[in-house]
Formats: sequence, C-alpha cells, structure tokens
Amino acid sequence: MYCNFFGFRESPFNLTPNPRFLFMSSQHREALAHLVYAVENHAGFIELTGEVGTGKTTLLRSFLGRLDGRGHCTALIFNPCLTSLELLQNINREFGLPWEEGSRMHLLQLLNQFLLEQKKGGRNVVLVMDEAQNLSPEVLEQIRLISNLETETDKLIQIVLSGQPELLSLLSRDELRQLNQRITVRYHLRPMSFESTRRYIEHRMELAGRFRAADFSGAALKAIYRFSGGVPRLVNVACDRALLIAYTMECKSISGSMAQQALAEVKGSGAPRGRRIRAFFSRLFR
Repeated sequence: MYCNFFGFRESPFNLTPNPRFLFMSSQHREALAHLVYAVENHAGFIELTGEVGTGKTTLLRSFLGRLDGRGHCTALIFNPCLTSLELLQNINREFGLPWEEGSRMHLLQLLNQFLLEQKKGGRNVVLVMDEAQNLSPEVLEQIRLISNLETETDKLIQIVLSGQPELLSLLSRDELRQLNQRITVRYHLRPMSFESTRRYIEHRMELAGRFRAADFSGAALKAIYRFSGGVPRLVNVACDRALLIAYTMECKSISGSMAQQALAEVKGSGAPRGRRIRAFFSRLFR
C-alpha cells in the first residue's frame, strides 16, 4: 500500500525468507562461513541453531543458492511433521528419485545408489533439514542411518540440521547420543546489534528500490531495537507498521512517537490499523 508513496518496487519488510534480502551481519557472515567450511570439508553433520526470527531459513536459502552450480547437489526439507518413511520419500523426491512406492530399505537403496553416482561425478550432496527441533527421535535416528551411507574414505552426504534452541535439548537425549556425537560443526545464530539493525533497515529499503526512502530518526531506531532485540523478523514487523503509519500521515520521516505508535499497534494496544487508514482516506477525498 505504501510502496508507491516511498518509491519502493516491492515491500522492503516482507516476512517471506527471501535470500535476496539477506543482510550479512557479522553473525550471519560467520554462520555462513561455518556452513560453507563444513560442506567443503565433508564434515558430515552440521548444526545451525538460533531463536525464532533470527534469519536461519533466509541464511540457509542463500547458502544453498551459493552451492548450486558449484559441483553440489542440494535438497531442502522444511516439513518437520514426517514419519521416517515419509522422510525418505521426501528426500528421494527432492533428488528426483522414485519415491512413491517401496519400503524404507528400498528407498534407502535407491538413495545410496544416487549418492554413489554423484560421488563418481565429483558432486557433493547436501541435505538441509529446517525446523529440525520438531523432528521426532525416530526420524532423527533415520537421518543418522542416512549419514551411514559412505565409502571407505568419505561421507556420501552432508546433512545440516537447523532449528530453534530446543533442537539442542532434543539432541542431548540419551537415545540420540550417537547422532549428537557425529555433529562436528555447530553454530548458534544470535540477534543483531543496534548498529547492525540500523544498517539492516537501510539495506532492505535499498534493495526494495530506494536507499533511505524513509528517514528513521534515532529515537525511532532505538524504539524498534528495544522492541525487536535485534531479531530480523521483529524488525520487519515494526518497520512495516511504522511505514504504514508514516504513509497515512503523508510523511516520509519516522519519528520516535510514530515508531512507538507502530509498536503499540503491533502489540495490540494501539489504534487499529484499519481505523488509521480510513482516517487517511477521509482526509484525502474530502
């Protein structure tokens, strides 16, 4: 709604995990370096954790995009509500293998043959399991068995387990100790600093069409940072609402009070957005 007013080609603070909008804070840069290092060195299991909204999925999509076309074959599994059979079916489908019929053993044999062929062709196979904190111990055990597919000298598949901090507790269970011991590279993605949050906001506006199309005052930035704690998803929510308020007030500068009003609306304690928009259009057409 406000894109034309500010000169954006698209919404700068969309919640969809679009890798094109990935902002490489020092944390995200370090996390990406860990992922690339682990895959290039055939580490086997890699663990990426972080709080809700810290940008794990966006980072993973960017990571996979960088691997494509560089001698890698990749797959991303996003649905955590799977049985061990459904997991194998999803993996085989992602790699373009037969998946609709057959037992777990049959599907595993097809996957093993595929991995051997990729190895002979000089390609590294990478499987990413997102939202892994919601996987059952049975499915995680199946993932461990998949990691057993190897030659005498090397792993045939690199597996990234990504999830919220609850994944750490899940993997610490006694029945999953064999899997936990095989994770050789771990990284916990933390929220952004205040300075990174400011640059993140400018970065997204620039990618959406105009650098500093909206001027967030120092007070507004501080309010947004206090609310979000540097979590990208919460920054997006706050900035999107602040831009909408500025649009309805026909203003391209976001003051501290406007940011506070936006945060009050996000928290459910401010004037409803619909009422504010109706007020704007009543002024526009009277």
